[in-house]
Amino acid sequence: MATLPRDIAETDPLDGWSLPAWTYSDPEFFAAERERVFAPSWQVVCHESDVAEAGDWHTLEYIGESVIVVRGHDRRLRAFTNVCRHRGSRLVDGPSGCARKLVCPYHAWVYDLDGRLTGVPDSQSYPEFDKARHGLSPVGIEVWRGFIFVRLVDDGGPTVGQMMAPYEAMVAPYRFEELKTLGRVTTRQRAVNWKNVGDNYSDGLHIPVAHPGLTRLFGASYGVEAEAHVDRMWGDLMDRPSANWSERMYQRLLPPVQHLPEDRQRHWLYFKLWPNVAFDIYPDQVDFMQWLPTGPETCTIREISYVLDDDRREMRAARYLNWRINREVNAEDTALISRVQAGMASRSFSVGPLSDKEVCLRRFCKRIRELIPEARQNERPSSGWSQA
Repeated sequence: MATLPRDIAETDPLDGWSLPAWTYSDPEFFAAERERVFAPSWQVVCHESDVAEAGDWHTLEYIGESVIVVRGHDRRLRAFTNVCRHRGSRLVDGPSGCARKLVCPYHAWVYDLDGRLTGVPDSQSYPEFDKARHGLSPVGIEVWRGFIFVRLVDDGGPTVGQMMAPYEAMVAPYRFEELKTLGRVTTRQRAVNWKNVGDNYSDGLHIPVAHPGLTRLFGASYGVEAEAHVDRMWGDLMDRPSANWSERMYQRLLPPVQHLPEDRQRHWLYFKLWPNVAFDIYPDQVDFMQWLPTGPETCTIREISYVLDDDRREMRAARYLNWRINREVNAEDTALISRVQAGMASRSFSVGPLSDKEVCLRRFCKRIRELIPEARQNERPSSGWSQA
C-alpha cells in the first residue's frame, strides 16, 4: 500500500525519475549537499535521559563539525560547537561524559556549562580581550518528545515538531519522553553514498523481494506514505507463526503493552525525517538511526535503542529477539545498498524510473532537485558548477 503525495503532480517530466547516478559519487555535489542539505537540517544527538544531570554532555560529529550538547547547572540544555575560542582546539573527546566546567586541554581556557568563557590563564597578557564576547559558539537545539536535535544553520525551515505534526497523535502512546537507553550508540561504516541508505530505508518495493524475514512477519501488510518532511512505513505481525526460530519466538513471546492501543500491540512503525534521521518504533522498544555522510561514497550509520522500564522476562526476550531479527535485516540491506553503489559506477546507468508506489523516493528526489538544481542533469556538469 502506498499513498502518493498530493503535491507531486506529473507536470515536471523528472517527477517519475530517480536522481542521476553521478550525484551518488561526485565530490562537488557532496560539497553542495553538506551546505544546502545537512547544515540546515535537524540531526538527532541523544535523549534527555542521556544528559539527565548538570554537567552531562553528548557529542555529535558530522560534515566536519563537532557539536556538544550539555545540561547546565540551571538544568537547561544547550548546544555549542565543540571548539575552543582561543586556537580552535576540540574541547572534549568521545561521545559522552560529565564535567563541572569545560576546560580546553590545549591552554586551559575554561567555559561554564552555559557557554560563558570564565577562565583565561595569564589573562593580563590579553589587554584588549573581552571574555564576554568569546563564549562558546551556540548551535540551534530542539527537544522533541525527549529526543534532542541540533542544527548548524537556521534557514527558516520547519522545526522537528512541525515536521512530525501530522503524526503526533500516532506517536503519543509510545511515551517517548520516558525512554531510557538500552545499550550504547553504535556506529557502522558503509562504503556507499548516504542517499543510498535513505533510498533503501524508505523503499517498500524491495521488502517482499529481499527481506524474507520481514515478509514472513508482515505478509502483505507493509505500507509506505510520504508527507512533506516525513516518510512513514508500517507493518503488522501476522497471526501465522514464522518458520524462522527468532521470528516465531518473537511472535510468541512479545507480551501485551498496557499503554498501547490494541492496534499497536503487534504493529511495527517506521518514520524517516528529512533528510537522514529514522525512528523504528516497536511495541517493545524504540530505535533511532541516522546515516551521516563522510564522503561522496562513504557514510556512517549511527544508532541506539531506547526502552521503557519493564522487567518482565518475556519483554527482555522480545527485545533480544527483535535485535536478532533486525541484525539479519541490516545485513540484507547492507548487501543491497553495496550492489546499488557499485552498479551506479557503470557508464550504462544514469537514471531509473520510479513507480507510482515509490512515493517516498519521488518526494526525496523532488526535494534534492529543488535544493541543488544541477541534480536535474543526467550527466555530470563541468567542474566548478557549484561556484558559478
